[in-house]
Amino acid sequence: MILSGGGARGAYEVGVLWYIFDELSRVRGAPPVIDILSGTSVGAINACYLAAHLADPVLGLRRLVELWTELHVTQVLGFGARQVLRLPKLVLGGGADGTGIFDVRPMADIVHREISWRAVSRCLRRHQLRALSVSTTEVSTGRTVVFMQTSPDWAVPAAAPPRTLFRADRIGPHHALASAAIPMLFPPVRIDNELYFDGGLRQNTPIAPALRLGATHVFAIGSSREITGRTVYEGSSKTTKAPGAAFLMGKVLNTFLLDHFDADIELLNRLNNVISDGTQAFGESFTEVMSGEARVRNAPAYRYVNCATVRPSEDIGRLAADHVKRGKFRGDPFLAHRLFSLLDIGISTEADLASYLLFDGQFCRQLIEMGRSDAQARRDELLEFFGDADDDRAYSKAADDATVDPSSTFSIPAARGGYET
Repeated sequence: MILSGGGARGAYEVGVLWYIFDELSRVRGAPPVIDILSGTSVGAINACYLAAHLADPVLGLRRLVELWTELHVTQVLGFGARQVLRLPKLVLGGGADGTGIFDVRPMADIVHREISWRAVSRCLRRHQLRALSVSTTEVSTGRTVVFMQTSPDWAVPAAAPPRTLFRADRIGPHHALASAAIPMLFPPVRIDNELYFDGGLRQNTPIAPALRLGATHVFAIGSSREITGRTVYEGSSKTTKAPGAAFLMGKVLNTFLLDHFDADIELLNRLNNVISDGTQAFGESFTEVMSGEARVRNAPAYRYVNCATVRPSEDIGRLAADHVKRGKFRGDPFLAHRLFSLLDIGISTEADLASYLLFDGQFCRQLIEMGRSDAQARRDELLEFFGDADDDRAYSKAADDATVDPSSTFSIPAARGGYET
């Protein structure tokens, strides 16, 4: 299960997860078995929360929905005189650990309080989950560092993609907060002797860690709607004034944090098509012959990866603009309104930057309901993808009897309906 980043857009992920572990689980007769949780940015926080509640995911997701719908902006984003005084340091640099526009302590309190980090380790130890990965970006090198915690019988892959490092570690709140530290907005987080910030800058859709861990079925949740050449944009394209810094920063964040989803899924589908076309053209041995060549250069074997996705049916940036214009915020609406006015957010028909910062319960409820509705619209596809609950039980029993080293093999028990190489 791949959970990507996007700040407050993470509420959409929660809506999709809520449908899967609630209504879809009732139809299947049991919640789907998840072997690998791979998260980036706010998706890392959601992934860690889910990992802590896999023993009872239905109850856990209901509580997660409550948390998101009870949020108010000033509860998550700390902004006051202290942050104003630090703005020059943000521009000019300085200090041991850097700074950001917002104080991260309110968010850190929620992450520490609401996620049972002992339960995460217990879940992995009891094989309710095989691996949890959290993607970050190392400040000093700019490379992606993926922190992984695995069950006792599951090895961390020895080989990683270019400019990527896999690190075995016990996942904790500092890893999740580092993955969600959007540059400029939040300060980087120190882990050991290095500073880290948002993993979404290079790996917002963390499919690669899941594949290196041996995944044969990938379910990914996007946080932006699909844009095609035929997509019709609502409203007028004419603007009354040149875009400001907030508008442009929102577009930059879209490029870094959202556009990767389309590229990563397209690449995965293209490789699947190569395997399918090659098998049809050259026979069933095609994949094995290709994998043999890959092993010669110590590369992972090729395999078909079953992929399913759910992504927003509406433009979240436009929804954010509408919400800001209405000005109905939870908590202290005056402070929230002043904050967004100060940042010049939400004036046009699009408020992409606001969509990352609108940790407001009413807005989050709107995204949660959209996520649940979008997933429900793909009910039959998801039922086929996740398979039968009896197959899950057979797979879990087979997997318990096997010790898996993803760096050397991608074979999985046939009971899951996966592809063997």
